Amino acid sequence: MQKRKLGKSDLEVSTIGLGCMGMSHGYGPASDKKDMISMIHEAVDRGVTFFDTAEVYGPYVNEELVGEALAPFKGRVNIATKFGIQMVNGKQVLDSKPERIRKSIEGSLKRLKVDSIDLYYQHRVDPSVSIEEVAGVMQDLIKEGKIKHWGLSEAGVETIRRAHSVYPLTAIQSEYSMMWRSPEDKLLPTLEELGIGFVPFSPLGKGFLTGKINKDATFGSSDFRSIVPRFKPENIEANQVLVELIKKIAVGKDATPAQIALAWVLAQKQWIVPIPGTRKLERLEENLGAADVELTHEELNDLNNALSKIEISGDRYPAEYANRVGK
Repeated sequence: MQKRKLGKSDLEVSTIGLGCMGMSHGYGPASDKKDMISMIHEAVDRGVTFFDTAEVYGPYVNEELVGEALAPFKGRVNIATKFGIQMVNGKQVLDSKPERIRKSIEGSLKRLKVDSIDLYYQHRVDPSVSIEEVAGVMQDLIKEGKIKHWGLSEAGVETIRRAHSVYPLTAIQSEYSMMWRSPEDKLLPTLEELGIGFVPFSPLGKGFLTGKINKDATFGSSDFRSIVPRFKPENIEANQVLVELIKKIAVGKDATPAQIALAWVLAQKQWIVPIPGTRKLERLEENLGAADVELTHEELNDLNNALSKIEISGDRYPAEYANRVGK
């Protein structure tokens, strides 16, 4: 597995990371813990060194899973986790008050079985706490050795600039794929200017770009996609035009649609490291194979021209979640 550096930092990770959320949260019932530990070990064996989790996934159980699975590999892997979202009476509540962050970091260190967290993200910007104050706490945690790098998830560019001016950010995590190209407008140019890495989540469009989801697909109540407008039957049907484009390219490259979708993300910038998630070994191997799929400059131009003519139907978040991004 090749490696990449996140921006101008010294944090070097595998070209493709592993998003661990879906193993225990967000995409239906949690998978068997032993099976998922085995899965994470398989990822390490195949050269993955970058693993993503968060305090709120579960909550807590995903960090516990990742901590137990990666305990034998201390010093060989990098773990990213997140603070700033608490579950209160079954609802997600934003809380990045300094005292809350202090409690969160201690809990995450314990669950992840580490002395220092490699990359610590604010999960969502908390409008009630200035980003300068949050950045100050991150600076203190770095000085104390409790974290090595920090980042923001789904933050707006002005917030990123303000945070970076207090203490340099290593990475920004946001959704990015052929299906959601909004980061290209302002986010990617800002990150390039500031030397910050980019970690796209949902690079496969929450599974849609694999080509395995059609209008007859159903999602259980514990699957986040059940409330996402993009996954309403009429929008799934309308967006098949994108899948057909990807399938056509995949045939020509002797690759799968998922590999083309990931290769496209990787080809955008050398400081982009996607973190597709999966619970299946064959999907893991397929995703990692995308690192070997090369799209030429001409192929990328042709693909981008085709993508620009496709209008995606359906929002990526329900209103309640959409209100928390880009702050």
